[in-house]
Amino acid sequence: MFKTNETFSSEEVAELSGVTARQLQWWDEKGVVSPQHHGHRRRYRLEELLEVSVISELRLKGFSLQKIRKVLRFLQRELGRRLADVLKTSSEYHLLTDGKNIFLEDNHKKIIDLLKNSRQPIISVCLTDQVRRLEAEAKASDMFRKRPAREAAEAARPARRIAVASRA
Repeated sequence: MFKTNETFSSEEVAELSGVTARQLQWWDEKGVVSPQHHGHRRRYRLEELLEVSVISELRLKGFSLQKIRKVLRFLQRELGRRLADVLKTSSEYHLLTDGKNIFLEDNHKKIIDLLKNSRQPIISVCLTDQVRRLEAEAKASDMFRKRPAREAAEAARPARRIAVASRA
């Protein structure tokens, strides 16, 4: 359903990920997730929507923003190459972390080995499940049916002119 070149508004990201628009704004201001800016509007690529979803999941599991930034840097490095793989339904990518080390695995045997050999508790987030959940929520909210009408309305809206008073 999602196309890799698709972008989402702040309202759509908030609706899909379960975070508030204020959180998105704050994360943008702090450089946690930096969407594209079109005037005063933020547009999130699919990678950023997935990052927001992972941040939300990790915050629910008690991670600090400092540790989340480390995870995000890792995801940005890895997802640049693997986003297409994450979107395939046949592949299952799991993000695993013990707070110090971060792993992105798609092999169930490697995941089990990591869990067995770890000396610390490991937190896991299935990226593929995050994508599926986002797709299901987008479908349930009829977001994609509303989008063309909303985009056409925004395109038809005349540009605002700001009158500048001239000094005499």
